[in-house]
Amino acid sequence: MREIKTNWTNEELKIYILIYCANANFSESKFEIDFIKSKIETSNFEKIHQEFKEDNDYQSIQKIQLSIKNQGYTNGDLGILFKEIKELFLSDKKYDVLEKNLNRGLSRILNN
Repeated sequence: MREIKTNWTNEELKIYILIYCANANFSESKFEIDFIKSKIETSNFEKIHQEFKEDNDYQSIQKIQLSIKNQGYTNGDLGILFKEIKELFLSDKKYDVLEKNLNRGLSRILNN
């Protein structure tokens, strides 16, 4: 297995996490993609989206955890991030059980 490394900016981390969350129910809706693009300032969406597609779930979680740690996220930063994640989940007017479970799981993983 290859070593997990990231060299993302804060913006790229946010894009990756939101893409990861958009795939909670194994499909990205147009509403979710439009939401993500409305929340970013750079043109890195396609690059980060391609990287996400090449990663498995384990790699995604490892990259997210490592990057959150490296970026020095505070509890306040995580609170803002989880607010945006919840907005993403609601962007298609559905908040299904898979999205709820992912939100709980990420909260446990990232708040430790």
